[in-house]
Amino acid sequence: MLTNDKLLVAGTRRVLLGGAVAALAASTTAPSMAQAQARPSKTVWKYDESALVLIDYQPEMFKAVRSEPNPALIELNVRFLIKAARAFDVPIVLSTVGVKLGVNSPTFRSIAEELPGINEIDRSTMNAWEDPAFRSAVEKTGRKRLVFGALWTEICLVYPAISALEDGYEAMFVADAVGGTSQVAHDTGILRLVQAGAIPNTTRATIDEWFRDWSTPQAQKYRDISAWYRSELQPAADVAPNR
Repeated sequence: MLTNDKLLVAGTRRVLLGGAVAALAASTTAPSMAQAQARPSKTVWKYDESALVLIDYQPEMFKAVRSEPNPALIELNVRFLIKAARAFDVPIVLSTVGVKLGVNSPTFRSIAEELPGINEIDRSTMNAWEDPAFRSAVEKTGRKRLVFGALWTEICLVYPAISALEDGYEAMFVADAVGGTSQVAHDTGILRLVQAGAIPNTTRATIDEWFRDWSTPQAQKYRDISAWYRSELQPAADVAPNR
């Protein structure tokens, strides 16, 4: 038979043990403040919060695309993104790989023509995020929400987007403005990106997410670039894909 003192001690032990278990559960299941801050926001993205990051849209990369959409549509969608970014004053970072080394050619001509005067950052690294000049250019935009496009999905898109997430940026990728060396490579790259916390989007949806409101000063520019895109869309869609 337990005395009142013994009952009190036993009850106290149960309370303390329950508190310890609860604290342990919280520490193992609840995200830390740093983890919570690193998670992508569920809010829609504004143009004045975003930067557009374009990586390795070079002739050699286009020729090796074997996923959907076809390279002509990818090229068109990239140009559409650039036109929208320029209309909304979204900073653009452009990078290539292996040009100075003589391995690859510069940015695909039609894409480069949309970016007169931009500094093309050439690298030797597979992961653009590991190139100091590239990282510096991204930091100088002052934006923490990065919209990525790159060739190929499984390498030149996946690596820097995941690295940016690790460094506290938010990452969105435009799925119909990228492509892989096979459909399975492209799809696997997208799965890896989403698993890491990057946000999937499409070209039109990204631009409309930036635009948002017909009453804004950007409305006429939006109409103009949308009309251009519609006029170019069917011819690009009709181009046979690389096989």
